[in-house]
Amino acid sequence: MAINSLQLSFIIGIVIFLVFIIFFLRKKALSLKYSLLWLFSAFLMLILSIFPTTLVCIAHIFGFALPSNAIFSLLFGLVIAILLSLTSIVSKQTERIKTLIQVNALLEKRIRELEAKSN
Repeated sequence: MAINSLQLSFIIGIVIFLVFIIFFLRKKALSLKYSLLWLFSAFLMLILSIFPTTLVCIAHIFGFALPSNAIFSLLFGLVIAILLSLTSIVSKQTERIKTLIQVNALLEKRIRELEAKSN
C-alpha cells in the first residue's frame, strides 16, 4: 500500500487537528465530554485517510456513485451531530443560567429584607 502525497497531507492535517484537540483538553479549554465528538470525527477521518479503500467499500454499500459523495454525506452528518450536541449544551446552560439568576434574585431580596429589619 503506497501512500500518495494527498493522502499524506490529509494524515498530517488530521494528526495536527488531534494535537490541537489534546492541547485544548490538557489546558482545560475544552471539556472531555464536549470534545468526544471532535475526537471521534478526527479518528474516523484518520482511519479513512489511512485506508481509503474502506471509503470506497462504504460508498458502494450505501449506493453512492462516487466515494467523494459518500465522504461529503459522512462529513455533513458529523457536522449535524456536532451542531445538535452544541445546541443541547447551550440549552442546558441557558436553563442553569436562568436558575442561577432566580436564586440570585431571591438572595438579594432576602438581604434587602434583613437589612431593612436591622435598620
